[in-house]
Amino acid sequence: MRAAALSAVAKAMEDELSTSPGNLSPADFARASLRAVGTGYLRFAQAEPGLFRAAFVASGDFQQATPDPAKAGPGGLNPFELLGAALDKLVQAGALPPERRPGAEFLAWSAVHGLAMLVIDGPLGSAIGPQMQQVGQRLLDMVEKGL
Repeated sequence: MRAAALSAVAKAMEDELSTSPGNLSPADFARASLRAVGTGYLRFAQAEPGLFRAAFVASGDFQQATPDPAKAGPGGLNPFELLGAALDKLVQAGALPPERRPGAEFLAWSAVHGLAMLVIDGPLGSAIGPQMQQVGQRLLDMVEKGL
């Protein structure tokens, strides 16, 4: 169940990535990719809270020596790997200094996941739920600027 849920999250993230315009500068494309990964994650959490919980509330090591293809989306990456790839694009495009890359995935993931959980299972559901996309975009601005 958890593997299928992670695969569904990855697919939602990939679906959002596929909407990024291709005519952007490398730095803008990298920023759009990071935003798409976060947006897909938040949309999935709100649209499929049960699957989201199954994917991320279960215990277990998020990183394995050998990636499990059952936890990946159609592109072959799991949600954490998609985030890492987006952050790597920022470094390659010169939009994130290489010295700030190590551990950036933990910071970005924690912020976005925290909002998702506070909305679907916490006290922010009624206050933010209807505005999740707008608040989520502001959170992604904060994450990008904070990295």
